[in-house]
Amino acid sequence: MDWKMFQVYLRLISMRAAYCRYQRWISTAAFIAFKRTRRVSSKVLSRYIMKIAVLGATGQTGQQLLKQALQQGHCVTAVVRNPGKLTLTHENLKVVEADIFSEDCLKPHFKGQDAVLSCLGFPISFFYGVTGYTQSMKAALNAMREVKVNRIITMTSWYTDPDSGSNSSFLIRFMLLPMIRSVLNNMYEMENFLKQTDDINWTVVRPPGLKNMPTTANEFLTHEGYYVPDENGLPVGQSVSRGDVARFMLSLLSDNAWMKKAVAIITK
Repeated sequence: MDWKMFQVYLRLISMRAAYCRYQRWISTAAFIAFKRTRRVSSKVLSRYIMKIAVLGATGQTGQQLLKQALQQGHCVTAVVRNPGKLTLTHENLKVVEADIFSEDCLKPHFKGQDAVLSCLGFPISFFYGVTGYTQSMKAALNAMREVKVNRIITMTSWYTDPDSGSNSSFLIRFMLLPMIRSVLNNMYEMENFLKQTDDINWTVVRPPGLKNMPTTANEFLTHEGYYVPDENGLPVGQSVSRGDVARFMLSLLSDNAWMKKAVAIITK
């Protein structure tokens, strides 16, 4: 082999060695990136896939919330007064019977949960008033404190403040609101009770009239008040689907924008 051929041979060996080093570097970098991606993915999943307790799960809005929560992969404990009303089954769903007005009954079912979501509803009472919202919320918060659960999301309604319906339509202002005022008054008391609660992160979701319809993909309009106004201060609508209320409530599990606030909602 002459000198020139020998130089070419050495150059080829050098290039092959450099190529092998490059390949090993690429493989190592890819492996490190893969490991980091897996760690990030697990953190993201652990942040958004939660253990939640649901109050009022047998109601129409509560059942919408259960279905969506399970579809999103959450582990759900449905705390109900009458388990026979709930026919939904799922491997990530646990149904328990409990007295929603007793913190001692609620504590074992709240233990280990990341959040409590309440879709509780109580009937109108013309003679004795409604107390279920405040009594159940006091029991829930006391139970949460005992087992160190720090997040609750609950549902009330537009127009809970007695003076907030002055811009509503004639039928709503003079017929519907007086008819359901006993319920709205107790919702209002519960909202004010939560506003005085500093040690637990709460959010009140205020929807308008509820339609028995599933979720949509419609954008939400929100307002920190007792209804969602248009540019003239008038309500932008009158109703929202129960599925969309459930969708908004579940979105708050990963969104702190409405922490310790009451938000009126409706969809476009």
